[in-house]
Amino acid sequence: MSEKIEEQKVKFTDLGLSADILSAIDKKGFIYATPIQSGVIPLLLNGNKDIIGQAQTGTGKTAAFAIPLLERLDASKKENQALILAPTRELAIQVAEEIKSFSMQNSPQVMVVYGGNSIRNEEQALRRNPQIIVGTPGRMQHHIRKRNITMNTIKYFVLDEADEMLNFGFREEIEEILGQTPTDRKVLLFSATMPQSILGIVKNYLKEYDMVKAEAKQMANENITQKYFCVNQRDKFEALCRVIEMEEHFYSIIFCRTKMDTDYVASKLAAKHLRAEAIHGDIEQNQREKILARFKSGKINILVATDVAARGIDVAALNYVVNYSLPENYEIYTHRIGRTGRAGNKGTAATFIAPNEYSRLKYFEKNLKATISKGIIPQPEEIIKQKEMHLIEQVEHVVNNENLKAVLPLAQKLLEEGDATNIVAALLKNAYGNDFDVKSYLPIRNEEPRQGGGRGGFRGGRSGGGRGGYRRGSGGRTGGRSTGGDRRSSGGSGYRGGGSSNGASRFGGKKNNNNKIIKKENLYDFPFFVYKSIKWVFICIYTSLMPQFLSSFKSC
Repeated sequence: MSEKIEEQKVKFTDLGLSADILSAIDKKGFIYATPIQSGVIPLLLNGNKDIIGQAQTGTGKTAAFAIPLLERLDASKKENQALILAPTRELAIQVAEEIKSFSMQNSPQVMVVYGGNSIRNEEQALRRNPQIIVGTPGRMQHHIRKRNITMNTIKYFVLDEADEMLNFGFREEIEEILGQTPTDRKVLLFSATMPQSILGIVKNYLKEYDMVKAEAKQMANENITQKYFCVNQRDKFEALCRVIEMEEHFYSIIFCRTKMDTDYVASKLAAKHLRAEAIHGDIEQNQREKILARFKSGKINILVATDVAARGIDVAALNYVVNYSLPENYEIYTHRIGRTGRAGNKGTAATFIAPNEYSRLKYFEKNLKATISKGIIPQPEEIIKQKEMHLIEQVEHVVNNENLKAVLPLAQKLLEEGDATNIVAALLKNAYGNDFDVKSYLPIRNEEPRQGGGRGGFRGGRSGGGRGGYRRGSGGRTGGRSTGGDRRSSGGSGYRGGGSSNGASRFGGKKNNNNKIIKKENLYDFPFFVYKSIKWVFICIYTSLMPQFLSSFKSC
């Protein structure tokens, strides 16, 4: 076993590759190999050991094994020779497409199998004995059990994103598939991290191996401008809309933590007549492919996605990535923002954080060796001014470039009906509604980050005094007590309610004039209710039984 840390620039022409492969690489515009590529390619071309490659996402791991596999496999033999496992459908498709991009006319054939695709179509394609089969663990396992894949001819077994596959619970499938491969096959394992679960697979299934560990000194992409917006949860969606409205051309993936958040954000954006759709694991595969096709073609310009569903989505022209939810670690953050700023283009990564998440963001910044600057949420006046400029430019473009003969008579009639300014204003009102009205924007506060993360929660707005709201973790408060309004308008009612003269409820709302409780929608109401109920039950038991206990104790 050997470990290598590759840092020097190495040209592909120096790696001993064939003229056909070099021609394909040249067409893709690549000159220098990445550290993981310059480390793995020679070992796979010339060595006979298993290989472990450790490198962050976006460092060219796929090409590191794809290029030498195309060199080593025998295209003249119509038999299955290499299996490649990927954790998600999207990543499996991306890996297959990447391999094909290096292929020439006489290269080994590649096919992809994954859940949600037609099994019958896959079976027909497998009968043609493609040399390379890429797939997700469950679907690959199915075809192996059905003997649609010939295992005794497999020479290479590749685990791509091994840590992610184990995180998704695919260990049994991986071990079952590995156990059916010939003993003399070569195993190539690629992963961003090396947890104990992976080391267990290494111990059980790899023989003598080389390890290539590529650590990039500078993880940040200089083409990406990174910024964050500090807002309370209740203001986050409105802040997102303002960021979108400030951009003339907004082509973006918006990352959310949960499927529910993804659906919520996408539906709210669509309600504002923005071209947005959601993608996550609960959406049928054929529908996901249609959504991706619409996104890649530009029919929709906003894709709201979970991290799992977005794996393998490769769109070079994205100019924005939004972290609607702060990811759990900086590796995921790096993977998300790496979707923009590609191929020499400039991009922006915007992250929304609560005040108590600032310390985690600073930790990301330190590990990424990058600057994540504080962004200021655009004010309505700025947005309207920007909209006006865009509209004027559009009108000038139409006047100068479009044929207006068909509508000129109608325009003349309208101008004869009254004042030209009023006519134009009426047309704008009819077309854009209240888009140019400052009053149509809800108020948002730019919050100040809490150094050190505070006591657990995040502090919401306080207006009119007092404290209120729910507590998260070991403390932290949101909301605040106002003089009666809800939290958006003047501080408002969390669990402790608003100090209203109408009689505020201490549980999730305020009372109206009829003394009816108006419940406040809050994910934390139910656990709080359970806690209070249990507390009162124990108090009742205590007060009823304690006298009996004391009398019994005295009699003893």
